[in-house]
Amino acid sequence: MAQAKSFDKGTGSTRREFLRASTATAAAAATGVMTGTLGLQRGVFAAGGDVIRVGMIGCGGRNAGAAVQALSADPGCRLTAMCDIFLDRVRDKRRILQEQKKDQVQVDDAHCFGGFDGYKQVIESADVVVIANAAKFHPLHALRAIQAGKHVFVEKPHGIDPAGIKTMRQAADLARQKNLCLVSGLHSRYHTGYAETVQRIHDGAIGKVIAVEENFLRGPYGVIPRREGLTELLWQCSTQYHFRWLSGDDVPQSLVHNLDRTSWVLHDAAPLKCHGLGGRSSMTEPIYGDVFDHHAVVYDFPDGVMVYALCRTTNGCYNDSASVVLGSKGKADVTRCEISGENPWRWNGRCDPYQREHDVLFAAIRSGKPVNNGDYMTRSTMITVMGQISCYTGKEVTWEQANQSDFYYPPKPEECRDDMAPPVQAGPDGSYPVPKPGFNKMI
Repeated sequence: MAQAKSFDKGTGSTRREFLRASTATAAAAATGVMTGTLGLQRGVFAAGGDVIRVGMIGCGGRNAGAAVQALSADPGCRLTAMCDIFLDRVRDKRRILQEQKKDQVQVDDAHCFGGFDGYKQVIESADVVVIANAAKFHPLHALRAIQAGKHVFVEKPHGIDPAGIKTMRQAADLARQKNLCLVSGLHSRYHTGYAETVQRIHDGAIGKVIAVEENFLRGPYGVIPRREGLTELLWQCSTQYHFRWLSGDDVPQSLVHNLDRTSWVLHDAAPLKCHGLGGRSSMTEPIYGDVFDHHAVVYDFPDGVMVYALCRTTNGCYNDSASVVLGSKGKADVTRCEISGENPWRWNGRCDPYQREHDVLFAAIRSGKPVNNGDYMTRSTMITVMGQISCYTGKEVTWEQANQSDFYYPPKPEECRDDMAPPVQAGPDGSYPVPKPGFNKMI
């Protein structure tokens, strides 16, 4: 996952932040999470006593970070199981995590799992499952964990196609019924400075919101040379951000953060429709798989608010990651926690939202008051999915069309097997076919 810029902005605080932090429940509410009143059985978990067993599904860099944050959030946490498509990656990350959290990493060889089905054993061996693998599998793995009675932290995006979003909605609904936690990796909701900025927008600091500009412009995700001996399937899995069937491409992968902030600013609204364009301009070698290297999506939100969302993964170009909200009385830069115009203001606090999302999760588990981010995590991801579909097809896509569609990138997540052929193959020149706007039909 591409990391946002530094979150250190001095050591000050604000009155609103103090009020939000006054109780654990208030802190959770400020991030947009939902709390329940039916308690979990406090302090008693499958491992006995007050130990909370944590399992990792996915052993890339992002989930290694999430695991450290989970272990840091609660001294009673123990990492007990890990899985990844690549077993050697599991063992390598175990070693690294043991160096950082020696007493809390208790994963023996029997609880290191490889292959597409390794997630099943992790779920069996944990009380809390931390999911950050190829996004194609996020909905299925979250649902299976919740069906098994486990709490879940799941990275963004929360699906790569309409079918996946429907599965994640099912997971969120079931978590509510079972009083289980479901926490999203859309970290913006857990940043107290962003929350203060959004609240000031809601309070009228920039007047009526007219338009929003969203940018996520950077170089490509890490490019991994094909390792000798890897099958085509395993190579694609090793560089999953560059293959649509695994990652969903860059609008869901990157702009999901931006468009989650947009929806939040607009009181958790969904767009009426969108139109987009995209393609490959320079990152065209076979090693970049079958994804686009630039996208632009225009969203039409209620009340006439237009949102212009841009992302690019090209080297040697201007880079930026920002959410800029234009109002009738000023401008707000959410990611820089600044407002200019008639009511200028700047936040000077400090927050690590990546850690805070885990702090909230484990505090909720301990208190017996579950948090559930299901509403905004599925809404915001669907906003990106409809935008990606528009870029691929060249067609206008409505919110209604996206939500009625059952489209998915084959194969279905539950049908993936270690011995299968990948759904996309290189042509005679070694390049992979990419979508052709105006020709592709998806919904």
